[in-house]
Amino acid sequence: MIPIRDTQPSNCFPVVTYILMGLNLMVFGFQIQSGFDNEALFYTFGLVPAKYTVHEMSRHFTLLNQILSVFTYMFLHGGFLHFIGNMWTLYIFGDNVEEHFGSFRFLGFYLICGIISGLFHFFTNPASMVPTIGASGAIAGVMGAYFLLFPKSKILTVIPIIIIPLFFEIPAFIFLGVWFLIQFLNAAGSGAGSGIAWWAHIGGFIAGLILVKLNKKLPETGTRQKISQFTAKKRTPKLQMIVTSGNPDSSDLYGDISITSIEAITGSNKLVTIPWGFYKPLYKVKIPSGVKQGTRLRLARMGKVSPTGGKGNMYLTVNIKNAI
Repeated sequence: MIPIRDTQPSNCFPVVTYILMGLNLMVFGFQIQSGFDNEALFYTFGLVPAKYTVHEMSRHFTLLNQILSVFTYMFLHGGFLHFIGNMWTLYIFGDNVEEHFGSFRFLGFYLICGIISGLFHFFTNPASMVPTIGASGAIAGVMGAYFLLFPKSKILTVIPIIIIPLFFEIPAFIFLGVWFLIQFLNAAGSGAGSGIAWWAHIGGFIAGLILVKLNKKLPETGTRQKISQFTAKKRTPKLQMIVTSGNPDSSDLYGDISITSIEAITGSNKLVTIPWGFYKPLYKVKIPSGVKQGTRLRLARMGKVSPTGGKGNMYLTVNIKNAI
């Protein structure tokens, strides 16, 4: 299963999420230059439990390095798949969690989740001399927060069947719940030398759950509302899942498509997928400029196949979100 995007709307541009992705990209570029087999880099900036518990190793590192390693480890990655997987997950879930916390609190939330994640790994492998690196623990915190905040959201997931991509919407609490269960089973069945810090993932996820609860007890400062005036999104997602309805006696289908007020003025091009259609899962839809709320777009021959072999039409009602 490959997650494509979530269906939870976000009205603000995720500034901090993209900054974190940019920082990770910069560090990853440096790693490419220095080589992924650079053990000195991993031991210096990675989280190595033995730095703190084994005297023969700890004496080679300063107190400052030991403190900074708790932060720096979450910006290093072990390879392309490790990096891409983490950044894609942050991209999918980060925007909604950032909108909930606000940009400044989200930054603190992310870093604290990463620290707690590292502590979980430390206490479950206190004498390990293997460097732990990656943003997985901090991002697990984002996933934990999403699990609690948006359980009814859907994760648009593609499952390739031979060469045909099939799209499904999986409820977030199932998608993330299964993910957490896999981490726990792997943590319970793997030793310290497994190569993956499963307990760090679990610690980050639990930290995300707890910090969401704690955040509700903190007073609002008004900063989030002020920043949101400048970060409001101007466009809806390029790819949208259209849940259609229709009459069993008709091959026509009906659904809604969401756009922002700017897209209503300028027009836009979208890709839509419909759950029932396996023979052609993606459709291109052109939103003309100047459309109004409630405008119905007619997509010829994009409905169901009738018993006689013909195709009905699909009618999409425009839903304009006030994003400006």
